[in-house]
Order: sequence, then structure tokens, then C-alpha cells
Amino acid sequence: MTDEHQTLALLLFSGFVAVTLAITTWVSRNRRGSAEEFYAGGRLFSPMENGFAIAGDYMSAASFLGVTGLIALYGYDGLLYVVGFLVAWLVVLFLVAELVRNCGRFTLADVVAARMRERPVRIAAGTSSVTVSVLYLVAQMVGAGSLVALLLGGTSEAARAWTVIGVGALMVIYVSLGGMRATTWIQIVKAVLLLGGTIALTVLVLVRFHGDLDRLLLTAAERSGHGQAFLAPGLKYGGDWTARFDFISLGLALVLGTAGLPHILSRFYTVPTARAARRSVVWAVVLIGGFYLMTIVLGFGAAAILGPDAVRGSNAAGNTAVPLLALDLGGGAGSTGGTVLFAIVAAVAFATILAVVAGITLASSASVAHDLYASLRRRGGKPRSEVAVARVATVGVGVVAIVLGLLARDLNVAFLVGLAFAVAASANLPVLLYSLFWRGFTTRGAVWAVYGGLFPAVVLVVLSPVVSGSRDSLFPSVDFQCFPLQNPGLVSIPLGFLAGWLGTVTSAEVPDEARHAETEVRSLTGAGAA
Repeated sequence: MTDEHQTLALLLFSGFVAVTLAITTWVSRNRRGSAEEFYAGGRLFSPMENGFAIAGDYMSAASFLGVTGLIALYGYDGLLYVVGFLVAWLVVLFLVAELVRNCGRFTLADVVAARMRERPVRIAAGTSSVTVSVLYLVAQMVGAGSLVALLLGGTSEAARAWTVIGVGALMVIYVSLGGMRATTWIQIVKAVLLLGGTIALTVLVLVRFHGDLDRLLLTAAERSGHGQAFLAPGLKYGGDWTARFDFISLGLALVLGTAGLPHILSRFYTVPTARAARRSVVWAVVLIGGFYLMTIVLGFGAAAILGPDAVRGSNAAGNTAVPLLALDLGGGAGSTGGTVLFAIVAAVAFATILAVVAGITLASSASVAHDLYASLRRRGGKPRSEVAVARVATVGVGVVAIVLGLLARDLNVAFLVGLAFAVAASANLPVLLYSLFWRGFTTRGAVWAVYGGLFPAVVLVVLSPVVSGSRDSLFPSVDFQCFPLQNPGLVSIPLGFLAGWLGTVTSAEVPDEARHAETEVRSLTGAGAA
């Protein structure tokens, strides 16, 4: 790209950053500074506003960049991510949304602690929530690095590193100053921009093939080098039994993980009632469903128009397929139309990353302040404001995410999100479902459910090909791999449920029938909900 074209793209980037910083500054001047304001935006958002914000929170770099790249590289097998991400919302809609809104105040731990001994439960759930949030943040950082490196005309390691650091700094500013209200409006703006950009690209791809989807798919298969195998299962996950089990593991993680993601659960607290929470999810499902249908067209469009070799040539993991597709659809490299469209899409993708990292960072800082700090601080000492602790935690989480993002810069962002989903489904979902639906569940069962899913998931990732033992690992020069699957969900999710059951049946604690009845009535009716 020429210097003039790079300048145009950077100006669009800067424009979005300026708008979001203006929103953050405006909100910071018009808030009360209470915990409810910081964590839940005063619970003043309408179902439609919250639905757009949920969609903005969920449609991350993994969806826009990673999933499209995987479809472009692996065809049908990349499409499996779309199915998992979308079907997961049925679990959220029917099992989680209303009940979580009625039972909690700000975090997952609020739901569990309603009928358990608070301190051990909050420490366990807070630890798990922070772990999941950091893993999710790493994926967004990797997407930001890949995007800006492409924008600057190369794959400069220095450019990618400084981009990751810059995104981390911006997310700290958004959350520290604006809290949930600023984060929500940033997510709404981002959702509108992302849907608009995706619609425009989808229309251009369909126009290129005169609306003929058969021709699009056949051209993609032909250019892929794999022929009809590109349109059939097995290109990525069908080579051997290990790959097939990896696919099952990924599917479980994607379908079950959404209901355990802290930044998604926290969005249900920003509306005034449980009914509004459910309506928010309906809005989100409609928006997210339409978006994922369009990513299918974009993924196969990238394979048909660019070819997998060109996609891999820019980024081995496929993270830059969409910006490259935009460049070609606008007229190609060096053309004004191509550069303008590329810059717009790159700016939208960057907006996506900033909005998502703000939501995740807010959820993780809430877990640190509301759950961990409140439980671990010394009794008798002078307590600090939860909001002040949350702001400090925001900085700490940002630093950790930056360091890990620099280490994982060569991995596909959708794949990295799959790991976060696996940990969420292993550690957060079992304790959430048991707390809501099992009358005999105990404090030991809750703690064992969290740690029994969290530790196996993290350990299995460390011992998997993701970290060592292959050319694409985080540490390719060493090999301590002894777990063959790349996603641990197939093993760690059942272990989380098993540990929760085992902890409960071996506990001497007598379940508190009255507190369970109170929680059940509250979850179903909303009586006494915050």
C-alpha cells in the first residue's frame, strides 16, 4: 500500500478511537460513581440497546477475522465454528438469561453465593472468571496485531507488538473512566458498524458471482486445491481419530461455553428486569444469526476470489482474509476504491476488537473487585472502594493480556477463543447449572465444580500441541506435549460436572432447603431481584 493509502486507513482508525474516547469522557462526567453504575450501567438499558450491546460483545475478532479465515482455509470444517457459536445462544436463552438476571447483582459468583458459604465460592468463581477473561482477551490482542501489521504494509513484529500494547492501553482507559455505560455504548456503535460493513462486503461478493451461490462454492473448491473435499467434512478435523475427537471437543466447548462467559453474563445485569434480559437475548440472536450467515459467504468468497494460498501468505492462521477480500472487491491493491474499502473494513475490525476487550476487561475487573478482593481482604482493615479496586484490577488484567497476546501472536483468533470457551464450559457452566437446578448442591460441590473443571482445562492446554511439540505451537523449540487434543473440552467439561457431583455427595454439609427455595422462587419470579 502507498503512504497515502496507509494514511487514509490510519485516519479512519483514529476517527473511531476519537469517537469512543469522546463517549467515554462524556459518560465519565455524567455518572454517580456507585458500584451499580460502574458494573451495570445503572440497569437503565432497554432490551433493544442491550441486545445490540450483547451482539457487539459477542461478535468479536474471532468471528469477523478468525472464523472467516478458517472457512477460507478449510471450507466446511471452518464452517463448524459458525454452527457452534450460534447454537450456543439456545443454551443461554432457555437456561441462563432470566435466571441469572434474577439471582445475581454483578457477577457469576453472586448467583452461586446466594445459597452457599460466600467466601470459598466467590474466590473460586472469581478466579475462574478472570482466567476465562484473560484467555478471551489474548485472542482479541492477536487479532489487533495481525490487522495493524497488514495495514502498515507488512508483518513487522515491532508494529504488531506496539499495536497489542496500544489496544491494552485503550481498553484500560475505556473501562477505568467510563465503566459499563461507556462500554455498552461503544459496543452498540461497534455492532452497527460491524453489521453494516459485513452486509456491504456480502453484497459485493454476491454481485461478483451474480448471486449464484453454487458458482461461489464451486469456485472456492476449485481454487482451494482440494476440490470437492473443500466442501465436505474432514479437511481439518477428519484426518484421524485424534482430529475427530478434537472436533467433538471443540463443538462441546463452543455450544456450552457461551453460557459461562463472564462478559456475556454481566450484560444481563444492565437491564431492569428478567423479561428485559430475555428480550435482549432474542434481539442478540437475530443480529448474531444474520451476522454468522454472512460470514459464511465472506469465508467462501475469500477462498474463491483470493485463494487460500494468498490468505496464508498474508497471515498463516488466516486472520487477515476479510481485509484482503475487501481490498480485492474495491478494485485491488493500489486502487482508491480498494484502499478505501480495505481501510473501512480494517477500522470496523479494529472497532470490534476495542469494544470486545472493553467488555471483557470490565467483567474481569468486576470479578477481581467484587469477588476476590471482597473475600480476601483482611478483616478489620479499612476497606477500599470496590470501584477503586476494579480500576486498579483493570490495569493488571491489561498487562497480563498484553504479555500473553505478544506470545500467542501467530495463532488463529477463533482457535484461541475456542480455548476460552472450553475453560468457561468446564469451570463456570457446571457450578452455574448445579446452583440453579440442584436442590442438594453444597458449598464443597460448588468449589470442586469450579476447580475440577478449571485446573484440568488449563493443564491440558499446557500439555497440548497448542503450547509445545509442533511448528505452530507457542514454544516450537520445546516439546512437553502429552495430551493429543488441541481443545480440552471433551475431557475437562465432564470433569467439571463430575467434580461438582462428587464434592456434593461427599460433603457433610446439610443443604439449606430454605435458601434453595428462596433462590428458586427468586430465579423464576424475580421477587427480590436487584
